[in-house]
Amino acid sequence: MSRAATIGRSAAIRPTRRIWRLSKRATLHLILIAGSLLMLTPFIWALSTSLKAAKDVFDPHGGVIPNPISFDAFHSVFTEIAFPLYFLNSVTVTVLIVGFNVIFDTAAAYAFAKLNFPGRDVIFGVLLVTLMIPSQVNLIPLYRIMVALHDMIPWLGVNTLSGIVLPSMVQVFGIFLLRQFFATIPDEVIEAGRLDGAGEWRILWRIVLPIAAPAIATLMIFVFLNAWNDFLWPLLVSNSDANRTLPVGLTLLSRKNTVNWPETMAGSVVTILPMIVIFLILQRRFIEGIAAGSVK
Repeated sequence: MSRAATIGRSAAIRPTRRIWRLSKRATLHLILIAGSLLMLTPFIWALSTSLKAAKDVFDPHGGVIPNPISFDAFHSVFTEIAFPLYFLNSVTVTVLIVGFNVIFDTAAAYAFAKLNFPGRDVIFGVLLVTLMIPSQVNLIPLYRIMVALHDMIPWLGVNTLSGIVLPSMVQVFGIFLLRQFFATIPDEVIEAGRLDGAGEWRILWRIVLPIAAPAIATLMIFVFLNAWNDFLWPLLVSNSDANRTLPVGLTLLSRKNTVNWPETMAGSVVTILPMIVIFLILQRRFIEGIAAGSVK
């Protein structure tokens, strides 16, 4: 085959390969878009229901777009229950839980990853075993501890915000997550800090934390979601409006024999918004943390 024929054949193959690559990319994007819309369906349904009147929710002729649009459900959420107080309680509890977890989980993870002390691996193994214990098993012992603590110190324990925060101050999952990330940091970096005269706390603050920012952001998102959405434990330890969080307070919108779905969905939509905002702010760090955890 002559050189000219070979060049002509190669030139004919290039557009075909380009079209094939573009087709694969377009197909992949269509699949991702379809999957995203599928994931958004519950939120779209909740938003649509929150903007309908109660009589229109189960109308077989009603569509996704409410007709007419009604904001009565949102008005009821802010007037029928102490929504601002519940929101403030949720923010307070969530911020405290996230802050304590970042401090304690980071310190514990650094110790398990970079410090040598007797029984380190055994203690870490025991902590991992506790992840296999269902959280429901701990409810009664934790509740009794909170009651005893409240008897000794009235502003702590049951029926206080501290009773919601204390059991979640440290989480084994957070220690495990950060420990695995810290283990990928070269020991030479830590040793260089020690040779320069830095103590362990300074090394952790000045060297390790800046490197571990993606992993810490990932931990913050996980802890925030768990704390913000937690229902069972706040329900058990809060006995008054002063200490109820949003998930518990929204249940007050349910009537004895019926459920007002527009009001329930309106409360859910308002509750979801902070989680969306937090994820949008930290999504870059979150993705970096997930990617960093998959490659040593």
